Parts: sequence; structure tokens; C-alpha cells
Amino acid sequence: MTVLTISRQFGAGGKTLGKTIATRLGYTLADEDLVQMVAERAKVSNNWVKSIEKEAGGSLLRFMDYMISKSYVDRVLAETKGYIDEKIYVSALSEIISTMADEGDCVIVGRGGQYILRDHPRAFHILLVARREDRVRFMMENYNLTRKQAETTITVQDKRRRALYKKFGKEDYDHPSLYDLVLNMSRISMEKAVDLTYDLIRG
Repeated sequence: MTVLTISRQFGAGGKTLGKTIATRLGYTLADEDLVQMVAERAKVSNNWVKSIEKEAGGSLLRFMDYMISKSYVDRVLAETKGYIDEKIYVSALSEIISTMADEGDCVIVGRGGQYILRDHPRAFHILLVARREDRVRFMMENYNLTRKQAETTITVQDKRRRALYKKFGKEDYDHPSLYDLVLNMSRISMEKAVDLTYDLIRG
């Protein structure tokens, strides 16, 4: 009954590894469906949760603070509709990931799992890194993007990743001490990465 968290530089293949290793182990994969779980807990739409993730305390929340009065928020919370902000998001995400880890046999991609489950006795944490050029190539080959689209996507997603971890008050997200295994995808194949991850968990 183990849990694996996968952190990655965008375009290093974290989602691909997550899907492949989850299938090989027969584990549940938690990735974008975490958005749905947080939305259900907070009783808000998926898009609202995605906006929280993307903006990370920036213009959206400042706009919300300006436009939405406390009395309106109180009414929303009292009704069947919900409300979410950064604190609620982090709290809900932490509870959901912790519950999944306790149930075991799951792979969690991104969203601070390596922090939330840092002290979990049955959790393994891995990090995927790669040179930027290799990440651009991976996005072009696997997501049918032009070079410009791949470069822009990586730049935007790297920024969002940094912003997400700031919600947890963390800036050391690529430090190897956080992980049981660090994989340089510029040096190894995806097949080798899957084998190494499998050996880590089953070894």
C-alpha cells in the first residue's frame, strides 16, 4: 500500500511517466482529476479551481478582493454554492492528497504532493528534470505543437509551477533532498525511467 508522487519540470515527461507506471503497478492515477476533487469539496466549478492554480495570488484574487464584498461572500458560503480562495484550495488539496495516500496504491502527479506527503511512511517521491531544449522537443513530439507553441507553453507552465509552490511557502521544489529519486530525462529514456521507478517502489 504505497503512494508515489511525481514532480517535474514541465515537458520532462511527468504525466507520461505517471500514466505508464500507474498502469504497470495497477495503481490509481491522480492528476487533473484532483481539480475535480477540490472543486467538489469547495462546491465550486472546475474552472474556478483552475483559475486559482493559474493565478496563484495574482491578478484574479486581487480582482476578487476588490469586486466581491464580504457580505456577498458570506451569502455564497451560506448557500449551496461554494467559495474558494488560496487558503481553501491548499487546505482541500492537502486533505484530498493525504486521504489518497492513506488509502494507498496511487500515483499523484504534481500539486505539491512531495510537500504534503513528505513525512508519510509509505510515500516515494521522484523528480523529473531535463534540459529546456529536450523539454521543447518532448512537447513538440508528444503534443503535436510547433516549436514556438512548445517554448511558450513551457515558459508559462514553469511560471505557474513556481507560483503554485509559493502557495505552500516553498521555493526549494527542485532540491534533490526532497526526493527519493531524481531522473534526468535528457540522459535516459522513458522506458528506463519507468523501470527505475518500478524498482524503487517494488525493490
